[in-house]
Amino acid sequence: MNEEYLLHHTANTSIEIEIRNALGAGSDGISVEMDEMWSFCHDKTQQVWLWWAIDHETNTPLAYVFGTREHKYLDELLKLLEPYSIKTIYAYNNYAYKDKISEECLVSGKKNTQQIESDHLTLRTHIKRLARKTICFSKNKEIHMAVIGTFINLYFFGRVFDYSTIL
Repeated sequence: MNEEYLLHHTANTSIEIEIRNALGAGSDGISVEMDEMWSFCHDKTQQVWLWWAIDHETNTPLAYVFGTREHKYLDELLKLLEPYSIKTIYAYNNYAYKDKISEECLVSGKKNTQQIESDHLTLRTHIKRLARKTICFSKNKEIHMAVIGTFINLYFFGRVFDYSTIL
């Protein structure tokens, strides 16, 4: 099925990107893994959280939001996921998920979130500014979010950007 989906969303702006969807969603809907990943800009007091969701079957990112650990960013992520027919959400034991997602849809625990945790490792391995104990870090929050968003689009979707238009 080829459809347009809202893929990238930051705290201030949203960008609609057309992707050729290879999701195996049947009439029952899809299963989704959701998690959040911590990083920082300049120093550890300026935290940036990546809230994101991937398709449980294909490991394809569906949507992501940058923000803090506040529940409102989970609300934004859930709003971005509305175009998808979601039957099950797998998430770790963050109380935000239990507050915002119905018990019928939510499955908590580490057992079914291994793919998204692996994607966290992929991000931390390839983007040095996300490694935990490093001297490489972002000083600008917008650049930090742009680097992560660009990597997700390049790595997971093979998108190539024409940087000559912004230089």
